[in-house]
Amino acid sequence: MLNTLMAGAIGIKDLDLEGQIKLAAAAGFDAVNFNVTDVKALADANGGIDYVKDLFASNGVQPGGWGVPVNIGDDEKRPGQLESLAELASLAVALGRPGGTSGIMPGNNEREYDAEYAFWLERYRPVAEVLKSVGASIGIEFIAPKTLRNRFKYEFIYDMPRMLAFGKDVGTGNVGVLFDVWHHYTAHGTIEELDLLTKDDVILVHVNDAPKGLEIDEQQDLSRTLPMETGVIPAVEYMRKLKALGYDGPVAAEPFSARINDIAASDPLAAAKETQQATQKLLDAL
Repeated sequence: MLNTLMAGAIGIKDLDLEGQIKLAAAAGFDAVNFNVTDVKALADANGGIDYVKDLFASNGVQPGGWGVPVNIGDDEKRPGQLESLAELASLAVALGRPGGTSGIMPGNNEREYDAEYAFWLERYRPVAEVLKSVGASIGIEFIAPKTLRNRFKYEFIYDMPRMLAFGKDVGTGNVGVLFDVWHHYTAHGTIEELDLLTKDDVILVHVNDAPKGLEIDEQQDLSRTLPMETGVIPAVEYMRKLKALGYDGPVAAEPFSARINDIAASDPLAAAKETQQATQKLLDAL
């Protein structure tokens, strides 16, 4: 598995792609998440995608995860974004990282469950079809905390089994999940449920831990910790299951930690190193 820097998740907001690659290398990461529109800009300005490949390779860092650049639920923006999606996704495929990601909120205030299901199926299908046409795939993140679900009138998918099933219902054969140990924990997910997955179903993995002293349903989505910092989430057990499946892709810490963000504000390298070490501790335990 690839210990992957996700700069924004640790409070590092202002580095361009080259800066993120260099930071990842300096902190000891295997890979770094990237924005495909940034890749296109670099490629266009420097004679093609080989420049970007060399930028990664010369720093000893691999491409990690990337977000599919489509506002899938926005009926005004989505059509135009779909027109450029094939070109952008092709760049990610050329970098050897064909799996992009997105997510669906676990509720809404307008549609009951079945209507919401149909709403998202209709909008994900053309996105998945475009991605499939260039050899790319998409993993959808399930978002779980009850404290977030309670804000909505109608609850929607918030666990891995149902998001996996939703991806299959899209019907294009290239839709899996973004597996976040935090969300599996706050969904009351089990280790046995991971047996539903295959290697190809897992597009990206997010790792983290949870504050002590709270019941599962009291956890707040944007208040987390570094992997293995508290021992609340049984991340080792989850990740051992994914390893047994053969997953060997990017694993990115998403701690949403005020402490790490404060460090990053004055010393991005120190925040990156601490994050790298915490993630590596988890990976070494598998």
